[in-house]
Amino acid sequence: MQIFLETERLILRRFTADDADLLVELDSDPEVLRYVTGGPPTPRDEIENDILPHFLRYYERGDRYGFWAAIEKATGEFLGWFHFRPLPGADDGEPELGYRLRRSAWGKGFGTEESRALIHKGFTDFGVRRVVASAAAANIASRRVMEKCGLTLVCTYRITFPDLFGSEEQEDVEYALTRSEWERQEAAAVKHK
Repeated sequence: MQIFLETERLILRRFTADDADLLVELDSDPEVLRYVTGGPPTPRDEIENDILPHFLRYYERGDRYGFWAAIEKATGEFLGWFHFRPLPGADDGEPELGYRLRRSAWGKGFGTEESRALIHKGFTDFGVRRVVASAAAANIASRRVMEKCGLTLVCTYRITFPDLFGSEEQEDVEYALTRSEWERQEAAAVKHK
């Protein structure tokens, strides 16, 4: 197991070709995909032929960015995944933070714990200038994770996904955190300890 990042309760490890079943199970839960696809599961062949190979190709680019399996230390259970990588065509110093967790992991602080660790690693080890994240505007839980990690709302926008949500327009939000904002937050947290 190649560990990328470790926190108090979680390990982020590289995905392997053997992880397809874990991703299929995760993407079979309509509640997990409620704000991603509108609920329909991701077909196994799409996970095996598109999604997992996409995750694995990131490792060829180096250890800086990618997609990682989130494993709970206490149980060894797969909880979901996190990504930290620039969007296609975006500046390398402005990665997007993202996550998808099993329902059994919701409400336990795992998303916030690991997101904070990724943000910290980005600013301290990778020289990141700005971290961005987006979600469906209605996804209050995901928005709370972003806010707990210090990101602030940048904009709200409307988007249509041709193959999702019955092609109906959706409202999404973008959050961001700059290096200077993060440094101020870190300094304030140290001061209040």
